[in-house]
Amino acid sequence: MSESVAKPVDATFDQFGLAADILKAIAEQGYTTPTPIQAQAIPVVLAGRDVMGAAQTGTGKTASFSLPIIQRLLPQANTSASPARHPVRALILTPTRELADQVAANVHAYAKHTPLRSAVVFGGVDMNPQSAELRRGVEILIATPGRLLDHVQQKTANLGQVQILVLDEADRMLDMGFLPDLQRILNLLPKERQTLLFSATFSGEIKKLASTYLRNPQTIEVARSNSTNANVTQIVYDVAEGDKQAAVVQLLRDRALKQVIVFCNSKIGASRLARNLERDGVVASAIHGDKTQLERMQALDAFKRGEIEALVATDVAARGLDIAELPAVINFDLPFSAEDYVHRIGRTGRAGATGDALSLCSPNERKQLADIEKLIKRPLEVQTLALDKPARHRHDERGNDRGGDRNSERSGDRGGERGGERGGERGGRRERDEHRGASGRRPGGSERGHHRRHEAPVDDFFLKPYEPSAPAKQHDDAQPAQQPEKKGPKRQVAALLGGFGMPRKPSA
Repeated sequence: MSESVAKPVDATFDQFGLAADILKAIAEQGYTTPTPIQAQAIPVVLAGRDVMGAAQTGTGKTASFSLPIIQRLLPQANTSASPARHPVRALILTPTRELADQVAANVHAYAKHTPLRSAVVFGGVDMNPQSAELRRGVEILIATPGRLLDHVQQKTANLGQVQILVLDEADRMLDMGFLPDLQRILNLLPKERQTLLFSATFSGEIKKLASTYLRNPQTIEVARSNSTNANVTQIVYDVAEGDKQAAVVQLLRDRALKQVIVFCNSKIGASRLARNLERDGVVASAIHGDKTQLERMQALDAFKRGEIEALVATDVAARGLDIAELPAVINFDLPFSAEDYVHRIGRTGRAGATGDALSLCSPNERKQLADIEKLIKRPLEVQTLALDKPARHRHDERGNDRGGDRNSERSGDRGGERGGERGGERGGRRERDEHRGASGRRPGGSERGHHRRHEAPVDDFFLKPYEPSAPAKQHDDAQPAQQPEKKGPKRQVAALLGGFGMPRKPSA
């Protein structure tokens, strides 16, 4: 049976009883006032209670569990060089590598003035550096389930002394099929522990998981996914599908945007847009599920350093990304799920800063726009965008690029991402139809349906019935027909090759 927590009013970090070293780190991060979920969760976690937290990305969820975890582990912190003095005491599980890396960065920042050690392990990279760090000993371990089990099997990770377990974005872990891995990991942990579960929603599967592994948890809920940040200015531009690339370039130039995330609905679409933006002089890179972990980390690091202007991403790849002071996001494709729109624009306007959410809406995306407005319970401002680039040049670029990608679009990105490519393919067919002309004929040829071959006249001779003619009279000077030579008896050689027995003498 879970209990709900009353919402505190005007809480401050000083009121939680956090150590001076932790408060110093919080101040260095620029935070002065806790978010609603931090104000509710931190006292509960400090009290040692299990927690079921419902929170979306961008609500300050990571600090709501990492700050009290650091505080609770401080009495056992030490500066000993012995790995045995630094066992894993807190385990934080995340569904994706990006989220694990982000959580690890936050934990490191909050604990940097304490002796506590932390490490992160995830797949897609070499295990050896991770193993070396684990052998030196860490108190706080952030991990994805699969890679953690790899280290357990290699005996580089021992979970026998874990006191606190965090399941971050538990709903996504179940959606991604991690339940068997989670069960294996949970069976390796001590029964007496504190468990914190955070999820975007409390589905039936999440409630079942909580009832199995949590003990009388306290429920903490913050604003639902239909709420948008008042600091974010939301504008929708009515743009034809074939003009979207030029619209992105113009928005970047007109608004002097040097750091923006551009969202696409498919992996193929993200890669194609990044290539085309590069051709138009925009420094861009794409991150999606088909990129290697190294490629994604390199692109993200370059984006954070300001070396990349436009980071083109799918919704899955962008989960867990936290870019400080991101000025704007652009929805190249309107998402199929209205809740994903809220998640996307939540990347900007964080921590009291302002931001812009710019969305491109083609005629075939009007239903998605209506779903978004219904979810957030208010209409969005729709504007027209006067494009500087000639339409013909834009169509030529998209047509040429589409030709090379058509086969890969058909074979990849099935399911939910497939719809994002349909509009582009319709545009390509429409351009080809316009190129043929109003009559429907192909350039330089006749219309296929009315093309007929030229038929030669038929000679009447071939229509008459067959009449056998009389045998031709042989002329005297004609050469007699050649008579076949009479074959003699088979020789011995012939007998050897195919005859039977010795040749017989001819009869008289």
